[in-house]
Amino acid sequence: MGPPPEWPLGSDIVTQARLQVAREQLVEAEDQAQVGKATRLRERVAVLEHVVAIQAEAECALWVELWGTPQAVAWEWLRWIREVAQYVRHKVLAENGDLDHAREARQQADRLGLTPLALLRLRWEIVEDAVSPTSGRAGGGSVTPIDSRRARLLG
Repeated sequence: MGPPPEWPLGSDIVTQARLQVAREQLVEAEDQAQVGKATRLRERVAVLEHVVAIQAEAECALWVELWGTPQAVAWEWLRWIREVAQYVRHKVLAENGDLDHAREARQQADRLGLTPLALLRLRWEIVEDAVSPTSGRAGGGSVTPIDSRRARLLG
């Protein structure tokens, strides 16, 4: 496998919108000399900026990890790049405690073949890389749909 595809999604728009609203409220509070409110809003802006940065880092790490799995061969062939990216977004938000995103991530994991049962349902088979005795290097692994393999064997 080569490098993972470029990340196709922008920043999480809900978090970005919350950050933008907090920044606007902060400017308004500072203009009206509301010291206490401005202090609270500065803290809120700082927290939201941190959340945006942490989420982006987590998405990047999971994105790279997933594109290193055998299933990535099938995703690339099926052009499921945005679907994998949406799974990454939901999974990261789920890991931060959002139950709605946890449910969606679980469903998408099944669609993407990320669990043993999902591999069976998709009729995908992960084939181990063969190691060449002369070079000691692994060959290219792949995910083969069972139906196409069966057709080749019977056909």
